[in-house]
Amino acid sequence: MKTIAKYMLLLALLSSVGACKKYLDVTPDDLGTLEYAFRNRNEAENYLFGCYAYVQRMSDEVKNPSFTTSSEIIYPNDLTTPTVDQTGFNLLRGTQTSSNPGLNAWDGMNNNYSLFRSIRLCNTMLDNIDQPIDLTETEKKRWIAEAKFLKAYYHYCLARMYGPIPIIRENLAIDASPEEVRVKREHVDTVFNYCVRLLDEAAPDLPPLITNISRELGRATRPAAMTLKAEILTLAASPLFNGNPDYASFRDKEGQPLFASSFEAAKWSRAATACREAITECESRGIILYQFQLPANITSLSDSLKKVLTLQQTITEKWDENPEMIWANVPTYTYQGYSTPRMTSKSVVNIFSNPGTFAVPMATAELFYSDKGVPMSEDKTFNYSGRYQLRASDAGSKYYIRENYTTVNAHFNREPRFYADLAFDGANWFGNGVLDQNNMLYVEARGNVSKAGPKDRNRYNATGYWAKKTVSYQSVYDDGFQEISFHMPIMRLAALYLLYAEALNEAEGPVNDVFTYVDRVRARASLAGVQESWDNYSRTPTKYTTKEGMREIIHRERRIELCFESQSGWDLRRWKELQQVLSLPLQGWSIEQTEAVNYYRPRTVLTPVFGLRDYLWPIRDETLVINSKLVQNPYW
Repeated sequence: MKTIAKYMLLLALLSSVGACKKYLDVTPDDLGTLEYAFRNRNEAENYLFGCYAYVQRMSDEVKNPSFTTSSEIIYPNDLTTPTVDQTGFNLLRGTQTSSNPGLNAWDGMNNNYSLFRSIRLCNTMLDNIDQPIDLTETEKKRWIAEAKFLKAYYHYCLARMYGPIPIIRENLAIDASPEEVRVKREHVDTVFNYCVRLLDEAAPDLPPLITNISRELGRATRPAAMTLKAEILTLAASPLFNGNPDYASFRDKEGQPLFASSFEAAKWSRAATACREAITECESRGIILYQFQLPANITSLSDSLKKVLTLQQTITEKWDENPEMIWANVPTYTYQGYSTPRMTSKSVVNIFSNPGTFAVPMATAELFYSDKGVPMSEDKTFNYSGRYQLRASDAGSKYYIRENYTTVNAHFNREPRFYADLAFDGANWFGNGVLDQNNMLYVEARGNVSKAGPKDRNRYNATGYWAKKTVSYQSVYDDGFQEISFHMPIMRLAALYLLYAEALNEAEGPVNDVFTYVDRVRARASLAGVQESWDNYSRTPTKYTTKEGMREIIHRERRIELCFESQSGWDLRRWKELQQVLSLPLQGWSIEQTEAVNYYRPRTVLTPVFGLRDYLWPIRDETLVINSKLVQNPYW
């Protein structure tokens, strides 16, 4: 793509225009280079593309804290030759320190990139937008709006990691004094309000849709700006930032508070309004929930498999053919091979082409509902206490599980998202080069004699569950790995629907619109509405009638719907629920065992380390020494 090529070409320019080892180095290194960068429209557009650089870097999920610390994926730390950087994954093992923080987005260290550098680029763009003599007024307005959008996004990304941050409203002058360079952290509400103001200024001048796909895919739009505003206001209203008693005494060195001392209900109302406005904007532009369309090369497909492909392809469909996408990463997702089990004889021979090492803990697999649309533990028709008992599959589950294959009760009678998102021992896999529903490949994962089981200490799945959702059904792992690329969503409509339901429930309780928007997402997953499901099948049928009960339902719905999309980790942090989720060991099956009776025994794979202090990232100790006006986050 031409756009991607421009990003790559711009890397050399970034090293001279925006490179800085520390975020405090905020003055241009070479004014002559800046004059060259803005001498005409084409050069200025290249610089604008550079402002998007961090968005593109975030397409690498191993650099995304929400992916690596969400409890959704375990990456083994005992591999002979790891093929990805383990910094983010190891944070759950208690490796985080203030002396050398992992995934350090403040300074740009330890497998991350400095967001202050990207903010600097945006400010430079705004400072020099008047220089290109051949830039039209319409383009100028749009580019200003894009720079403001990105500036808001980068401040937001920093705030959800660090809480109160310095707001970089403009770059410092070249002759700035040492005192001016020592910026200080600002109240977290000031940060959020600043981001919202930037987005309000940007939205009117952003295009409603991207029409030139080959040149402009990934650039900011009005629906993306309004959705980002809704996300920011929801974050500001959430328990981590809204009157959090754990941060009540957190102040800067001048004694000024950095968090509000009391909860403000009005923040949820403001967030709900922003969500509703974003939904209206998105729907007016033709953004709708995705539905899989049968291609010409598939002659027959059962309703069960259509549901699975609709849910799987919601994120793996091509961007320009996916009407649900609001904004996504332009670089394609590169980890399909880490979530694909070996299912053919040739794939076993070509084991080196595909690691399959992104392992899903059992707790994540058990999040998904039963086919009655309620949690397994609540479903009065489901034998929850006997969920690990062995059972042979029959014709009734043939589209999900290999017929006559022995697995456990927990793999039967589950909602379609369970089968779309996860692969497991005995699971059928439509695709991987076989598009005949009567002759599907399937997963054999027991012991090293099976195709997908552990063969060495480099390529094994530690739990026996693979993140199937992150693999296109058209990708093929056989004689090598041939993937069909896709763009991982940053924002999509189902997430916005659930965000609105959450904010509205917190503001007004379980009113009609709360059910309307949760049920839209559930209906796409072929589930009955919340009220019908809980009335008929739950052991706690009145749960949805209270704000607290509906909150629990919405939180679980988001974790299921957005699983493996680098969303749940941020949600669990802002809800202050991640400490609870990580209080229990993360388990998997006994993958070395070959017999079903021995394989299906839960074993602990990882005992997470996560405390109160880990909700916010530490600022590096050396950075605090360099800038004496900064204060460390609480409990570090």
